[in-house]
Amino acid sequence: MAPIIRLTSDWDLAEECAQDAFVKAWERWPIDGVPDRPSAWLITTARNRALDRLRRASVEARKYEEALSLETRDERPASSADDQLSLVFTCCHPALSMEARVALTLRSVGGLTTAEIARAFLVAERTMVQRLFRARRKIREAAIPFRVPSRDHLADRLDGVLAVLYLVFNEGYHSTGGPEVSRLDLSEEAIRLTSQLRDLLPDHSEIEGLLALMELHDARRASRVDAAGDLIPLDEQDRSLWDHQRIARATSRIDLVQPGRYQLEAAIAAQHAVAASVDDTDWSSIARLYDQLRSVTPSPIVDLNRAVAIGMADGPAHGLHALDALDGVGLNGYLYLPAARADMQRRLGRLPEAASAYQEALRLATNEADKRFLERRLREVSGDPVAGGEPPVQE
Repeated sequence: MAPIIRLTSDWDLAEECAQDAFVKAWERWPIDGVPDRPSAWLITTARNRALDRLRRASVEARKYEEALSLETRDERPASSADDQLSLVFTCCHPALSMEARVALTLRSVGGLTTAEIARAFLVAERTMVQRLFRARRKIREAAIPFRVPSRDHLADRLDGVLAVLYLVFNEGYHSTGGPEVSRLDLSEEAIRLTSQLRDLLPDHSEIEGLLALMELHDARRASRVDAAGDLIPLDEQDRSLWDHQRIARATSRIDLVQPGRYQLEAAIAAQHAVAASVDDTDWSSIARLYDQLRSVTPSPIVDLNRAVAIGMADGPAHGLHALDALDGVGLNGYLYLPAARADMQRRLGRLPEAASAYQEALRLATNEADKRFLERRLREVSGDPVAGGEPPVQE
């Protein structure tokens, strides 16, 4: 959609024309065959549709002439790499709220449906429709330019872009809804865009940290799900399937001299990635890294993950004590709080309490694989022997 936005400067028109192109492909490709370059065919069809719409609208005649002129002058291919970066920076403009930036990026860059984004934000779909509409209207009325900022202004805009890209990656790595654990297209797109940002600012520690963090998680992708699509706990994963060369490259990017949020999170992910097993993981170092992260980026979710690390380093009783301190701190409705509590109760042998917590987590789960994992754990504590496993909190 980015090339059409660049051509027309009209987000609604671009989305309509992109949808029209997909409809035409659905009608034509079964008859004519899939073209050699499907994405180029879709872009060309959408662009032609957009130009046709502008040509036929008399009130848009001037914009049509400008678009034709721009297309004539612009020697870049329609699918040029910086179109996507331009779209990301436009979606992440500081004139928009953070919620709007993330939602617009997920919709326009990641291609999520409005319903999927609404689930990610835990809001009604109608609310998300209105949020996206207001964001597009703000871009139009404020005449926010469709471009990557100049180098002088790039650093000032970077924090918001990194936060959005991380959220897009997370949605791809562990989807909030639907039947699949992951959405590979989203995680790969977030990594690609972050790599492009690193090329723009090659000496920026936090870009390196975010890229390392994404790659450390993504390097373990092959072992996370079984053939049936069910989650495999960390202690049961086949670590020979991990991409150890990629882990080594990502770990080399970590710099904790003056660490920011993403460098610290990458260092935590590295502790998991380099350990030979869950038992060999340096959970005490992970807990200390979460202490540092709390000072840089205070967050109830950071506190939750720190409590899990304490429970693994010092035992589940200590972990439960740390979890109890989190009641009423903004985690109501957050799946991983009761899931973590359930796991610690299970490891302590308190099976009725564990079952109750698993049931609470099940009520909050929206991803089908998460539900199956929690149901399996619930069956274990309801009748099967207690077995060791991974606390269902993302490291």
